[in-house]
Amino acid sequence: MDQLRQNSLVRIRNLHFSHGDRVIFDGIDMDIPHGQITAIMGPSGTGKTTLLKLIAGQLVPDIGTIEVDGHDIQRLPTSQLYKLRMRMGMLFQSGALLTDLDVFDNVAFPLREHTRLNNAMIRKLVLLKLEAVGLRGARHLMPAELSGGMARRVALARAIALDPMMMMYDEPFSGQDPISMGVLVQLIRQLNRAAHISSILVSHDIHETLQIADYIYMIDGGKIISQGAPQSLQTQQDAWTDQFIQGRPDGPVAFHYAAPPLADDLLESAP
Repeated sequence: MDQLRQNSLVRIRNLHFSHGDRVIFDGIDMDIPHGQITAIMGPSGTGKTTLLKLIAGQLVPDIGTIEVDGHDIQRLPTSQLYKLRMRMGMLFQSGALLTDLDVFDNVAFPLREHTRLNNAMIRKLVLLKLEAVGLRGARHLMPAELSGGMARRVALARAIALDPMMMMYDEPFSGQDPISMGVLVQLIRQLNRAAHISSILVSHDIHETLQIADYIYMIDGGKIISQGAPQSLQTQQDAWTDQFIQGRPDGPVAFHYAAPPLADDLLESAP
């Protein structure tokens, strides 16, 4: 763990964040190391996507600090925050492709917006990024002509167009068929190694995440419940972690929502 902290690209300390009266994070510490795939896992509604927004500076913590590549996100002037964001790639759960642009122009969009490269160089870079995700031959298709898996891969090509130092994946396997999930698992692993980037993977898909993550944080109720390498989490005796990884319907996360005894409810007079 000490080595993990020394090699941190993202350093989170004493993070508190709430939506109204609902506490999302209650004093968590995290370290996202350089060059590895770090997964953030937990039940739906535990704030996994919110954490990505906090890291990107889209949201501001109530208390605590978030440092990315040595920069305190909260203290950065807007212009410097935008420059730092250009070094972060984001794969949205929806893909978020621009529906009026074809595949080529979707991937070219960040290059045209944020660089002064000429058209010839942009064309070469776009073709290389599409080749990396296996869709160079689909460059003339419109988003409406793509399958769900293809759209997610185009979005990934766009996310890496500016060669980011870090990739953030928001539920990349959600809604994908087994073949598409297998392709995405392979792409995430290969891109992380080939481009020497750091990745934060938010997911509740157990099997796929355990295949590719180097380190996993399990969160629930605003706290880190457990953390460690995939192998160690699978052998932990912690009941909550075991229930989540094994997909058990009942346990520390109860099947029944809190309620009075059934007999009392049945015997109570109707209003």
